[in-house]
Amino acid sequence: MVAFAICAALAGCSHFHAKPSAQYVYVSAKQATLRDRVAAVSNRVATVQNGDRLEVIERGRHYVHVKTDAGQQGWISEKAVATQDIYDAFQSLADDHKKDSAVATAVVSDEVNMHLKPGRETDSLFRMQEKDKLQLLARATLPAPVRPGVITPKTAPAAGPPTVPMEDWWLVRDQHGRAGWLLSRMISVDAPDSLTRYAEGQRIVGAYVLTRVYDPGAGDDEPDKNIPIYLTVLSPYKSGLPFDFDQVRVFTWNSKLHRYETGFRDKNIEGYLPVKIATAKDPYGKSPTAQTPLPSFTYRVLAADAAAPAPDPTTGLITPGRTILKTYRLEGNLVRRLAPPGSKDEPEAHPAPQEKKAKPAAKKHR
Repeated sequence: MVAFAICAALAGCSHFHAKPSAQYVYVSAKQATLRDRVAAVSNRVATVQNGDRLEVIERGRHYVHVKTDAGQQGWISEKAVATQDIYDAFQSLADDHKKDSAVATAVVSDEVNMHLKPGRETDSLFRMQEKDKLQLLARATLPAPVRPGVITPKTAPAAGPPTVPMEDWWLVRDQHGRAGWLLSRMISVDAPDSLTRYAEGQRIVGAYVLTRVYDPGAGDDEPDKNIPIYLTVLSPYKSGLPFDFDQVRVFTWNSKLHRYETGFRDKNIEGYLPVKIATAKDPYGKSPTAQTPLPSFTYRVLAADAAAPAPDPTTGLITPGRTILKTYRLEGNLVRRLAPPGSKDEPEAHPAPQEKKAKPAAKKHR
């Protein structure tokens, strides 16, 4: 009798089965329309934006019946949405890199998709808009996809195998804390026009403010008269390079002529990010300001005895061999290297001569 009562109780509670958890998809298109039916003739129900979360009601062939957070229901193409797994993977990527230090800041040159991994055929979700601000975290370089009908140039047998065209990707973090990979040529390092005019046909990879000087006679381009003193690192306009930059320049300010001048240049190097900006004393100096903390910067260059680095074939990341750490200190308009007395400069690697190319125009990439 007791057993019968228990069975009856369990049977009576069968209608209290846990409700299946809701399934979601996320809008990966810039904008998409929900329709009331999947047919040649249908009515617009609602418009959804990139990143919007949509609850799945049912799935059809190439379309998904969804509901917005506002309760609007309609059908959307499955090509315009990303799955929960992709969304979770982006969340995990953001968590993994939320504490990473930025190696430079940049802006988006044109609308572009943020990818989960470097590569045009990898999963994407968030769409960046022109002029969005970004933090650059790491660079990867991979073979560029071969377009149909394009013949890969060949080289003479004595010259070795043909050169594989490469393209660079950057792991970035946006203003919302989201992380992902963007095609390098769709972004530009955030640098003022007063610097880009001195780039001499090279790409600015990073621009950093060392300090500021006050010049009441500065022109209208500097309304607050506090002129930033910049350190810049530059590279050729070429993808697939085994280094991040091949030149370092410091732009000091001439208060008499009210203009920037080159205060320091280190070129023909194989340099690697990050560049570290700090203040430092000169423990080996004898000048009155030697023990005064002044702006300093540090970067790494490849040693001459290190093997030429190559990108990882899977991730595209480049890990250099032995590098030499170089630290400099800004003393007024002079830049001096911080090194122990009697120390000798180690031989450094030098990049192969690069063919000069004009700055490429940004092209749309989905």
